Amino acid sequence: MPRSVNHVASRNRRKKILSLTRGNFGGRANVWTVAKNTWEKGLQYAYRDRKNKKCTFRALWIQRINAAARLEGLSYSQLMGALKKAGIEINRKVLADLAMNQPQAFKAIVEQAKKSI
Repeated sequence: MPRSVNHVASRNRRKKILSLTRGNFGGRANVWTVAKNTWEKGLQYAYRDRKNKKCTFRALWIQRINAAARLEGLSYSQLMGALKKAGIEINRKVLADLAMNQPQAFKAIVEQAKKSI
């Protein structure tokens, strides 16, 4: 007697992964083995880049703070040292947002930090 194979489940499993690889170029979208490899590699990239996103955003905040601090006559490292010395605890995300969107508030913080130098 031939063995029984659940074609419905295996076809649905393949269709699910093929639908996830829609939009890829050529065989990466419709050839089962290539599409499966593409999908698995995409999951690896997604995991890695969720970690890298934090690093990338921190670097962006630092660049923005540095640019705004130089307009006030300080470098980034001098500003961060002065903030620490003045006891002003504000994270880089908020500081970068102030530098971009509310330059007057950022300037006030810098003036407070300069007093401690």
